[in-house]
Amino acid sequence: MPSSCKEIRDALAQCLQESECVMVQRHTAAECLREPLSSTLPTKCIQLKKGFGDCRRGMIDMRKRFRGNQPITFKNLSTADSGEGYQLYAGRSAFGGGVKKTDGNEPEPRDWREVENEKYRQEQERQERQDKQDKK
Repeated sequence: MPSSCKEIRDALAQCLQESECVMVQRHTAAECLREPLSSTLPTKCIQLKKGFGDCRRGMIDMRKRFRGNQPITFKNLSTADSGEGYQLYAGRSAFGGGVKKTDGNEPEPRDWREVENEKYRQEQERQERQDKQDKK
């Protein structure tokens, strides 16, 4: 269980090493994690910091003592830059692929009852045409 947070810790360290706080301003990673410098970190690093804290907290949580923390998947971390379906750890993302981008000008989808009624009317018309042709 002590190594259950290893992947998220490594991802946080990598993110901090690539951040402007370390690369440009030449602060240490530990300094960048504390206020006031932590507010200058990229969103990905802030999310990883929160996820790492949650993971560490889960190590001493009595509700998780038998199952342990859920393993982090690096695939979820590697797609974090795109912002699609990102979750810090513990399984699949809640929004992975289910959310589509909109600009707010899309037409409202038709009610399913209207669609079914239209299909029924078309079927009735087709049936009436067929009956007329059969009578001729």
